[in-house]
Amino acid sequence: MGHITSKNAYQSLEERINWFTQGAPATETFRKILQVLYTEEDAKAVSQLPVRPFTIRKAAKIWGMSEAQAEKVLDHLCEKALLVDTEHNGERRFVMPPPMAGFIEFALMRTRGDIDQKYLAELYYQYMNVEEDFVKDLFYVTETKLGRVYVQEPVLTNAQMNHILDYERATHIIEEASYIGLGLCYCRHKAYHAGHPCEIDAPWDVCLTFGNVARSLAQHGQHARLISKEEAKDVLQRAYDANLVQIGENVRENPSFICNCCGCCCEALQAARRFAPVQPVETTNYIPRVREDTCVGCGKCAKVCPVHAITLQEDPVTHKKKAHVSDELCLGCGVCARNCPTKAIRMERRAVQIITPVNSTHRFVMQAIEKGTLQNLLFDNQAFASHRAMAQIFGAILKMPPIHQALASKQFKSVYLDKLLSSQLNKARQKQAGTGKED
Repeated sequence: MGHITSKNAYQSLEERINWFTQGAPATETFRKILQVLYTEEDAKAVSQLPVRPFTIRKAAKIWGMSEAQAEKVLDHLCEKALLVDTEHNGERRFVMPPPMAGFIEFALMRTRGDIDQKYLAELYYQYMNVEEDFVKDLFYVTETKLGRVYVQEPVLTNAQMNHILDYERATHIIEEASYIGLGLCYCRHKAYHAGHPCEIDAPWDVCLTFGNVARSLAQHGQHARLISKEEAKDVLQRAYDANLVQIGENVRENPSFICNCCGCCCEALQAARRFAPVQPVETTNYIPRVREDTCVGCGKCAKVCPVHAITLQEDPVTHKKKAHVSDELCLGCGVCARNCPTKAIRMERRAVQIITPVNSTHRFVMQAIEKGTLQNLLFDNQAFASHRAMAQIFGAILKMPPIHQALASKQFKSVYLDKLLSSQLNKARQKQAGTGKED
């Protein structure tokens, strides 16, 4: 690993991190963050790793060491939550988590003695709440969002529950998860150490991770602990009771996390407040509607709204104040409806439904296309050496709307991709024409 000599190890690591669709602007503050989380040897090692999943054998070859030595290094990095691991057909695979939701959050998902968490939290606050470039890049550079909001299911009527889709329900995500991890809320932990404690004194132990991310964080370094589905639902209920907003990975299948967020600490909700009306995360498919005949103008809904989307406005005729919801600002979380004492707020389906990517690969590809970095995914030789990986990328592209397919084709400049897209278009035209013929 000592052959990186032309560049500072941390500079090389910064460049590798920014091969992700989601990157992190390289500033002096970010360099200091990396120096807290990574030793120089860690930085050298990770800077050489593929962006996409890789094996022990691949890492050993890259680092020029035996597989036993490589596995020891990989385990060390997993213990620090700088890598997460999984098992595929009996073989361990590893992947670099992105900055967010990833190694930035993992560092504060438990109390640690190996790093100065107060100093790290202060750096995080400077990087995300003062400098803001990272937050703008994270939430606003691409049309496809990293996260999406879940509606609070208890506020929906029985009739509405009949129409809610499985992937829109946090309880369904919990039921389907192979592993569930519980850790500290990174946002409130950070805010506490940075001298900006949570204004509503919300609980910390409400950060849920799922699948292999949960298993890896629990198995290595105890950044989370594995819990049952029943305990996870109890966590969800505690979050409802504390008026927290559920924000998860913006995918339909196998999301890796659901955060329970407060408006004063969460970066996404803070961004929604600062940069309104542009949304940093996808809203739910619901919107609150106020019944003016039963609204008493108490203002409880406005007080609990995490993004200040509700105001009290005076009726010009009666001069009585009524709650008014800004559709542009509203996340559709349902916290307001849950707190209305007269049940004057009802959640209704939005007229235009939100499109959610199928899975993480689909989301990565869409974001890469929108950001102009698709080539980073496709031509990272270490990451995409197999036909299976390439097929996964193509499969995600083929599920996209035509405008995204065109952008992908232009960026990739591949005859193979063009033929795939053309074939799909021809099939669609034949089907529409009623010929039923296929190539």
